Amino acid sequence: MKYLHAMVRVRDLDASLKFFRDALGLRENRRRDYPEGRFTLVYLGAPENPDSEIELTFNYDDEDYGSARNFGHLAFEVDDIYAACDRLQAAGVVINRPPRDGRMAFVRSPDLISIELLQKGAALPPQEPWASMPNTGVW
Repeated sequence: MKYLHAMVRVRDLDASLKFFRDALGLRENRRRDYPEGRFTLVYLGAPENPDSEIELTFNYDDEDYGSARNFGHLAFEVDDIYAACDRLQAAGVVINRPPRDGRMAFVRSPDLISIELLQKGAALPPQEPWASMPNTGVW
């Protein structure tokens, strides 16, 4: 058996690519448009393991996907959690659960998908502004 991908439905493909590709740093591996089925699939992978993908499914017709809390979250290991959170924050992403412990943070995609960031290896020493930053919203 081989793991292929996790699929998430997105309401705005451009906003989702801005988040997953431009802010989070995933790479677009391939894209398939199905105009007859009224949807587009975009497959993204992390630079260090591109075969473990996220499939963004963009349906052309409007649909209510709810709050997305029943999905759980996607998790990514990062080399420097503080640098990753700085990059996301600079792109306008809210850090819902800051990396106060130097090990874990949570953000949400434009479609409210929870994204967990985990520090590679041992936790980094606590660092401001993260160490004293409160949680924002839910994740």
